[in-house]
Amino acid sequence: MSALQFPCTIFKTQKKIEDYSASDMHCGDLSEFQLKRAFHLVDVSTRVNPYTLTKITPFNQPQSRFYGSRSEGEKISRQECAKILFDEFRHLSRTFSIYGPYSHLIEKMITHMQNGNGMPFQDTSLDSALKKHILNDNSKNNTRLLLTKVVGKNIDWGKGYFPLAQKKELTKAILRGKLPKFYRLQDSFNGMGITVHDVWATHIAIKSLHTENERYRALVNYKIQDHFGLDSEDISALKFNQFRFFRIWFLLQRYNLFGFKPFMTDMETTVEITGRRDEN
Repeated sequence: MSALQFPCTIFKTQKKIEDYSASDMHCGDLSEFQLKRAFHLVDVSTRVNPYTLTKITPFNQPQSRFYGSRSEGEKISRQECAKILFDEFRHLSRTFSIYGPYSHLIEKMITHMQNGNGMPFQDTSLDSALKKHILNDNSKNNTRLLLTKVVGKNIDWGKGYFPLAQKKELTKAILRGKLPKFYRLQDSFNGMGITVHDVWATHIAIKSLHTENERYRALVNYKIQDHFGLDSEDISALKFNQFRFFRIWFLLQRYNLFGFKPFMTDMETTVEITGRRDEN
């Protein structure tokens, strides 16, 4: 019987890393007519009208009884309109990131959408959030804890290695568990729910495994990727469409006058698992 060689990938989601064809990665593909007719994006901003490229005054807001009259706001360029929309986008984001070590991330990611031209985004705070999520979760379906049991149970202690034939047990352990995602109650306020929330793709690998004196120590690497973008299903849902924050986001991304590119959010961390032979 041969030994499993490390590093070794033990799990990949069906959704792929670097999937730029995903529906929430589309940009600049919708007209003014489509945005208004299909998604009801009429009242988008309180500061500018992105369709007429004019600043909004108290008399040309959609809710004003003078709306539609000949008096219009100051005409502005497409670039100036986008700048104003992004400033409003950042301002509105504070409602979703009230406190905590990750509250700064959403504004940083909005600025990256504005200036990054679709380049991937990484931040040490995101990696730290992922690590804390994995280590602080002591529920029975935590993949880290499930792996801890399976590794110790299947090691060939006589030969001091993990058998290649038992690799499938590692994958089964992950499938029984719950992958780290940021939709806990605290994520609604600490900035992680609005920056990541769900996760598009996850890869899990065991980087190393050492056995000695009937104890083992392994390093497990989590690599996850999300998309900072909205698709049609997102904006059609009331929980998103009711907020001006998401209406501005969708318009900046999907309106053919702007077409700011969404991007991949990359997070990665490595955690240690340990155990004894007699624990299993």
